Amino acid sequence: MEGSGCDWRPDASIDALRLRARVLRAVRAHFDAEGVLEVETPSLGSRTVTDPSIESLIARDGAGRAWYLQTSPEFAMKRLLAAGSGPIYQITRAFRDGERGRHHNHEFSILEWYRVGFDHHRLIDDIDVLLDTVLGPGPSWRLTFREAFSRHLGLDPLTAPLADLHDACRSRGFESGAAGTDRDECLDWLLSVAVQPALGSGRVYLLDFPTSRAALARVRTGSPAVAERFELYIDGIEVANGYHELQDAEELRQRMQRDIKVRSRMGQPVPEADDRLLAAHEAGLPACAGVAVGLDRLVMLAGRYRSLREVLAFTQDTA
Repeated sequence: MEGSGCDWRPDASIDALRLRARVLRAVRAHFDAEGVLEVETPSLGSRTVTDPSIESLIARDGAGRAWYLQTSPEFAMKRLLAAGSGPIYQITRAFRDGERGRHHNHEFSILEWYRVGFDHHRLIDDIDVLLDTVLGPGPSWRLTFREAFSRHLGLDPLTAPLADLHDACRSRGFESGAAGTDRDECLDWLLSVAVQPALGSGRVYLLDFPTSRAALARVRTGSPAVAERFELYIDGIEVANGYHELQDAEELRQRMQRDIKVRSRMGQPVPEADDRLLAAHEAGLPACAGVAVGLDRLVMLAGRYRSLREVLAFTQDTA
């Protein structure tokens, strides 16, 4: 019988899928040797992130109730940590609306893990051990957010006046002032178009973000204060995002409420704060550090592929 004419074939080659399987085996072997427990948490949840920069996909059951496809396993894993799980990791599918491009797909794989008693510096050491196993040994560099902007843009992202940030944007073709862009949006844009491409090859950890970009990381007091958050770039591609985790339940509640106000002001969907996550923090999240790694991008780098389409069996265009 002849086919219907549509292209049924996978996006990734069979060789790429074999590489993916080898990476998964290596990841599991690493954590097994380290005594880190593999866990599974739901892909559907009654709550989702409030972060204005992340949009969730929604599924509805037969009764019409909305369920959120989880954007990461973070909230559920932190509930396990508060319950006394000890160090844990998970390989799972995650979902984000609006994620489309050479390095993006609505549905993607996350490798996320938490180390109890670690700070973000010690966790970076842990990441490098795993990367040496998956990608082969290689050097890595650590650079603060402040150092990166000073080196590649000649300005201090933590103290520069907003007018200077607008000037930096305008000099690179973005009329941020006319668009009413605020400080954080300017920094995000400059990071993506000017700093990230200049980081060069190899592994670069960008640390100590502005406190307004703390997300769920703890803040270290100082002049100025900084968030104990990091991002990992490999050959200029963002691969991981990690925190020295916030433990304070009241601070978490306040950050969620600020997110909700921003989403409301921007006309975005406004989810409720996750009361179960807040309760877990109130019960006591242990001191820990955690990181989420884009597993598809890691496979892409391991095979020297140029896009996620080459390492996903089926992308959102062919699923």
